[in-house]
Amino acid sequence: MYLKTTLPNGLRIVTEQLTHVRSASIGIWADVGSSAERAEQRGISHLIEHMLFKGTTHRSAREIAETMDGVGAQMNAFTDKEQTCYYARVIDTHVELAIDVLADMYQRPLFAPDDLEREQSVVLEEIKMYDDSPDEMIHDLFIQTMWEGSNLGAPTIGYAQTVSAQGSDELREYMRCRYAPNTTLVAVAGNVEHDRVVALVREHFAQFSGSVTPPVADVPVLKPATVVRAKDSEQAYLCLGTRGLPSGDERRFVLALLDTILGGGMSSRLFQEIREKRGLVYSVYTFQQSYRGAGLFGVYAGTSPANAPECVKVIREQLSEMAEKGPTDAEMTLAKEHLKGSLTLSLESSSSRMIRLGRDELAIGRRVDAQEIIERVDAVEREEVAALARELFAPAQLGLCVLGPVDAGGLCLDSQAAVA
Repeated sequence: MYLKTTLPNGLRIVTEQLTHVRSASIGIWADVGSSAERAEQRGISHLIEHMLFKGTTHRSAREIAETMDGVGAQMNAFTDKEQTCYYARVIDTHVELAIDVLADMYQRPLFAPDDLEREQSVVLEEIKMYDDSPDEMIHDLFIQTMWEGSNLGAPTIGYAQTVSAQGSDELREYMRCRYAPNTTLVAVAGNVEHDRVVALVREHFAQFSGSVTPPVADVPVLKPATVVRAKDSEQAYLCLGTRGLPSGDERRFVLALLDTILGGGMSSRLFQEIREKRGLVYSVYTFQQSYRGAGLFGVYAGTSPANAPECVKVIREQLSEMAEKGPTDAEMTLAKEHLKGSLTLSLESSSSRMIRLGRDELAIGRRVDAQEIIERVDAVEREEVAALARELFAPAQLGLCVLGPVDAGGLCLDSQAAVA
């Protein structure tokens, strides 16, 4: 059962009761992410996420850890481009404790200078870790290229110089301007009663007041280009893609099917053509990045440098064929069943349900339940997928990013390649 309550201060609470489980997942969502940052603040949202675990005016960092470890809880957080979520998964008898701890972290972070200095060093190591992970680095390069100069295009983790420049006062001021009841959502899924959750949230957020201007969706201009960045690696890593759809677009179910047919599994066109028939890659898949104001759709592949030109060629051929002919009836049937099966399996986890609750509420203002998703997927027609493919895969919209020891000459799409 799904229920929603908005407290007098503007804080929203959404719950989904699952009586067949003994767990509960609690998420405190801040409707702010890296796309809300100014250039000199890059990485501050993610840094704040780290710092909320470093102690409050009521609890030390060790006390936070010991309290949650003492009940076998799983606690973590994540920051993306539009939201930040602090969450815990506990057995149902410890929901009050989890809400107490998370609310304390969210409202009363200490931001001690010594802790901040140490945590900045941790984040700098995290940045280095990403730089040593080319399969992750290529996705950042792709989004930065396609949305060059935009807030959505900037890396969520920030840059070493901007992360290092943030002091305790800057973190407090950023929270004051971004964290408020009207930009906060509490999402809970599991063996819980809605009224009890509302009472607990009301109690533990009793002093939480004020209001801030909600974030404005960034709508970046698409700037497709070919960018080749040299890197000493055994493989070449590439992303070839185009614009996608915003998170609230009604055609998102059409795009989900297109995504699945092209690169959503071992039976997908790209997997079969590039890995199974030609043996060019170990990993190839399609991906979506959807936000309030814009989206991207792309293909990722990792291949030997010598095979990169052929890999790009085959990907382009598959995109063109999909745009010209659309999917087959058999592909439509297989993709629909794949999506419905994946959805059903994901709903067995209270954590997955909590994250779905939070994302739906912040993106479109309501929960989209499983039955609605299944009906919307089943209603998609073959021609709708073909039409969206024709719209998205126009050559002028395609961008390509390659990371590795490759020659840019054989990789251009329709414009001069930039070598970095």
